[in-house]
Amino acid sequence: MATKIIFFTVNGRPEKAEFPGDCPAQDVKDLFRSAAEAGPHDILKLYNPKGNITNISPGLEPNSSSCCYKLEVVAADCNSEPLGAELAGALGFDLSSMEKRLQGLEKRILTEAGDAPAVVYEMKKQVDSFREKLESVEHLSWLGLFKDLSEGTHKPSPFYHKRTLHKTRKESLWRYQRKQWEDAEIMVLLQVMYTDLDFIAAFNIEPAVLQHFLFEVYRRYNNIPFHNFKHCFCVTQMMYGLIWLTDLKSKMDGEDLLIMLTSAVCHDLDHAGYNNVYQINARTELALRYNDISPLENHHCAIAFEILEKTESNIFRNLSMNQYKRIREGIIKCILATDMTRHNEILNNFKSILTAFDFTNKEHREVLMMILIKVSDISNEARPMEVAEPWLDCLLQEFYNQSDVEKLEGLPVTPFMDRDKVTKPSSQTGFIRFVLLPLFIELANLFPCLEQHIIHPVRKALDYYTEMEKALEREKVIRAQTQCPADSLTD
Repeated sequence: MATKIIFFTVNGRPEKAEFPGDCPAQDVKDLFRSAAEAGPHDILKLYNPKGNITNISPGLEPNSSSCCYKLEVVAADCNSEPLGAELAGALGFDLSSMEKRLQGLEKRILTEAGDAPAVVYEMKKQVDSFREKLESVEHLSWLGLFKDLSEGTHKPSPFYHKRTLHKTRKESLWRYQRKQWEDAEIMVLLQVMYTDLDFIAAFNIEPAVLQHFLFEVYRRYNNIPFHNFKHCFCVTQMMYGLIWLTDLKSKMDGEDLLIMLTSAVCHDLDHAGYNNVYQINARTELALRYNDISPLENHHCAIAFEILEKTESNIFRNLSMNQYKRIREGIIKCILATDMTRHNEILNNFKSILTAFDFTNKEHREVLMMILIKVSDISNEARPMEVAEPWLDCLLQEFYNQSDVEKLEGLPVTPFMDRDKVTKPSSQTGFIRFVLLPLFIELANLFPCLEQHIIHPVRKALDYYTEMEKALEREKVIRAQTQCPADSLTD
């Protein structure tokens, strides 16, 4: 087998890797890890000469010294920092200590018993699986973490996996979204987004501070059916994907992009699972504090800046006063825009400037930023049905919980949350037809490239729930018809 020679740079330093074409994949990764002087738990990212992320594998295309790959260490071992202890305590997850325990157990067992029991191999398998998930481009690609996954001009949607979804892949998509990725892993993925958008370098964000910020954000999301940390991740992932799809990096400055991504991360902090209607009708502390004006969204903003007030978690601490003021103002505007009572106001404002939209106009950009976070916030139906429908089940569970409490407390029952009147299809057909599609269509009028990525799947979702609603109606008619003869016989 011929030897491959790969020229690449690490932090601007030229390096050369040489290995046989049939070299095991792990040996190739270890070779690049050694060149980067990276630890065993650091996460590596390799860019090909075109600037696209590629797998570190024996299949790398040979190149020349004038056309180098670029290797980066994008996430250092957070367990080596004080944050690791907090993660371990809160999540029960510490990769470093797990490996140390394994090494100690293996030495002891090999000495005393000869062969290691199955539990040791299982633990080792979990550690290896975690590292593989973080380093494999293919495994992450469905999440929209990468800009261009194919050769040529066609760019696949960042919301779908680049490979054909075989039966087993389709069946596992839901586990992939909510169960396969642990919270600690999701925090690493969020860190990758900040890194990939060049925020770390552009705004002098220290990795340890970013880790602490994301951990504090994680702690302030509640364990409720829908508005939880995984929802925060989905909204942020969608925002990240939209930024790359619409090439906003060439149209807006870095501060605007940082505002949008951070707003997505923080947009539902400390959500208790009861919407503004309940807060106002129940006269809760939040409604009283914010005078019935977007009590939840104001609270999410307050919690976000409470986190950012702490030096150890303030990712903006190296910015100038003017930069911080602008970013704070932008985040507040974006998060307040997620209040659905302002939906028509914001959408109509966007439609009024659409025909003469100007990226150099500050007011135009601000309206677009509000539209983008709104789209990201309610974008589940743009995802594969295998992912979107279970999220809908979670949302309905939260809705039904609220209507149950409203009935118990003698409050007006929110109509679209009443479990006695609302079904899954009826909750979606109107929402998609009158809220989602009009919003998504206007955004696609500005960015036609979005039509295949967000409008086509939403139309399919509308067809799906329309058919489901018709099926329920047919079932209701049949049940009524079969019941009538029985009633007449009783008479």
